[in-house]
Amino acid sequence: MYTIEAFILMDTEGKRIIAKYYNHVMPTLKEQAAFEKNLFDKVRRQPGGEILMLDGHIVTYKNSVDTFMVIVGSLEENELLLANVLQVFHEALTILLKGPPEKRAMMEHMDVVVLALDETIDEGVILEAEPNVIASRITRRVADNDLPLSEQSLTQALQSARDQLAKSLLS
Repeated sequence: MYTIEAFILMDTEGKRIIAKYYNHVMPTLKEQAAFEKNLFDKVRRQPGGEILMLDGHIVTYKNSVDTFMVIVGSLEENELLLANVLQVFHEALTILLKGPPEKRAMMEHMDVVVLALDETIDEGVILEAEPNVIASRITRRVADNDLPLSEQSLTQALQSARDQLAKSLLS
């Protein structure tokens, strides 16, 4: 059932920005770091490529301004499906960040990036394949929580807490 083994976002120097490994693939940080170093060495030499095989995995990647977005799957997975998921995530970020995903914008809006990733992939399973749907779900969440608690009046803070409690009880 698991389709995606890992999602990795790294900068053009090979430094990890975000990495999520699913289904206990490469469970130790040491294994992950070694894989990411090897991955970066390959991707850096082939910036125009999109799909490669590495250490018994299919890797799809996309260079976006000053970052590399990577999805890792098993050899049995369809590489076109993996590439499509990566494209959907990239397009969702382009919508949400109002421009091509670049390191500075993603670092400033890390919460949005993580939400977009979680709306796209959950524990290695593809949840959504439409970038507009992903973006609309996230913008709705962000709009609901526009003001930080420190800037809300006491009444607004109590109402927000009441709403969140009601949501958690009904779930």
